[in-house]
Amino acid sequence: MTKRSLTLLTGLFLAFSILGCKSGTPSSSVQVFYSPSEGQPPADEVAEDTAASEEPAETAQGDDPHTHALRPGEEFESEDLDAVNFPVEASNGAPAGEPDHDQILALLQDSLEAYESADIFWKQGNFEDAFAALDHAYELMSEAPMNGDPLIAQQKEDLRHLISRRVIEIYASRQTAVGDIDRSIPMVVNDHVEREIKSFQGPERDFFLESYVRSGLYRPLILEELRKAGLPEQISWLPLVESGFKVRALSSARALGLWQFISSTGYRYGLERSWWIDERMDPEKSTLGAIRYLTDLHNLFGDWLTALAGYNCGEGNVLRGLRSQREGYFDQFWDIYTRLPRETRRYVPRFLAVLQIIEDPASYGFDLPEPLPPLTWETTEIEHSAELTSLDKVLGLEAGALAALNPELRRKATPTEPYAVKVPTGQSETLLASLDQVPEWDAPSTSYTVHRVRRGETLSGIASRYGTSVRTLMDMNRLRSANRIWPGQQLEVPEGRPRATYASNPIPPGQEIQYAVRRGDSLWLLASRYGTTIDRIKRDNNLSSTVLKPGQSLTLRSASTAPSGGGGTYVVQRGDTLGRIAQNQGVSLGRLMSVNGLSKRSTIYPGQRLSIPN
Repeated sequence: MTKRSLTLLTGLFLAFSILGCKSGTPSSSVQVFYSPSEGQPPADEVAEDTAASEEPAETAQGDDPHTHALRPGEEFESEDLDAVNFPVEASNGAPAGEPDHDQILALLQDSLEAYESADIFWKQGNFEDAFAALDHAYELMSEAPMNGDPLIAQQKEDLRHLISRRVIEIYASRQTAVGDIDRSIPMVVNDHVEREIKSFQGPERDFFLESYVRSGLYRPLILEELRKAGLPEQISWLPLVESGFKVRALSSARALGLWQFISSTGYRYGLERSWWIDERMDPEKSTLGAIRYLTDLHNLFGDWLTALAGYNCGEGNVLRGLRSQREGYFDQFWDIYTRLPRETRRYVPRFLAVLQIIEDPASYGFDLPEPLPPLTWETTEIEHSAELTSLDKVLGLEAGALAALNPELRRKATPTEPYAVKVPTGQSETLLASLDQVPEWDAPSTSYTVHRVRRGETLSGIASRYGTSVRTLMDMNRLRSANRIWPGQQLEVPEGRPRATYASNPIPPGQEIQYAVRRGDSLWLLASRYGTTIDRIKRDNNLSSTVLKPGQSLTLRSASTAPSGGGGTYVVQRGDTLGRIAQNQGVSLGRLMSVNGLSKRSTIYPGQRLSIPN
């Protein structure tokens, strides 16, 4: 890096050293030196304690998030030339004594062109010329005087940020090109890290020890891949924080697997997902995906702690934290700590706490048990679908042995197309010789429909409506509790199964019945079953809402006995919409919704009966 490249970062960074680390042990990692006025975040900025969870909420990998998610997954907002937004036309007629507006814009435009040249040199692998071009870009930007125009000031600041960020990115990529991607993560012990150490010593002690034992199954594989990629070996302990080394760990943000990928980030890094497989649960494939993602993050941010923050909450959140920095701050993790999501403010110190305990367990009151032996396997290609339990039997293995080796198989069965199934080392020939004894698995129907939960519905009521079970719905939708569904939630339900016939007991015209509400009932369910409408039930029973209580007594009358003004009923057909029904029946949409107690957000279903007003 040239001398001017270091000068242009003086306002941003306090130091940029390649050697040394805070632990006092020689290291090749980037070292941050803080001045007294720019120290680490004070103790009063410590994030609130949150209940530790075996499966993080975001993991995310995303704003959405690793919310892995990870929460890794958010598409980061790239800092490209569009962010500068230079005006097309410059204003003229600047007052005497003030810098000429056209000259300022010309300097900024020249600076931008030099920035673009640096980008071209960088892509060609010409690092020195790239740095020289950035030097020139910064010099031109600095020479542009301020004239009191806030737009000019913002343009200068945007350009300064672009140039500074590019210096970091080129520096990081140059380190990667020579095979050194900072092989050590700086060990930091501050108030935030100590809080997480105490959590592992206390309420999370069992979780820590159980996760440590499980680490033996996968960590040797992870270490081998990290060494190949030239990444710090300490990253091999990241799954302890992410998933407790559980390959099927699922967070509330839908992050899955050892490395807690959400589906979108998994796709970005080559992890396939289908009805048969989900490679986020494959320890080998997900490790390779995590390594690629972490490498990209390190190349983007230039230091490992910030990269880990990006892995947890997404690149976008970290970039927004960096953009909000005052000039004069060194853009690394502890500088933007308070600007990150609360979960991320725990995530990185939590990982550092794990490293501290692993490095010296006795100092923290731990007697670490022996980890489980690593999984070993070889692969055998199977050309037809077979249940893993059937393969366990022909190999003389305990039930679940092959499921543990092949966690990516969502159905615990091999796909219908050829698939390389993992078997214990030395068992390939045995399996091939016994395949004719393994029956072909007849997979259940893959078709399903989507049900949008309505207010007052329960999972048992939905299961009854679709002729299935609560457990099936929980498995299909990965629900942890049968009591946690909410209005508007979309649920996958089996299609092609016998459904309950809700209009099988229509009330004869002019008659009524008394009905005691049962668990799982809803107004929609009762209206469909007894050939009436939601609006009629509400009017006949003076109901102000759609909420029902078990044991509640309702008067149910046929919709055909509705007061004059009703135009009969209509049975909803597949593909119908409220707007189309209103148009075909010659009534207004608002009147149709009002009579049936519906709103624009309501969902209608095939077989549902609607009252048609005159």
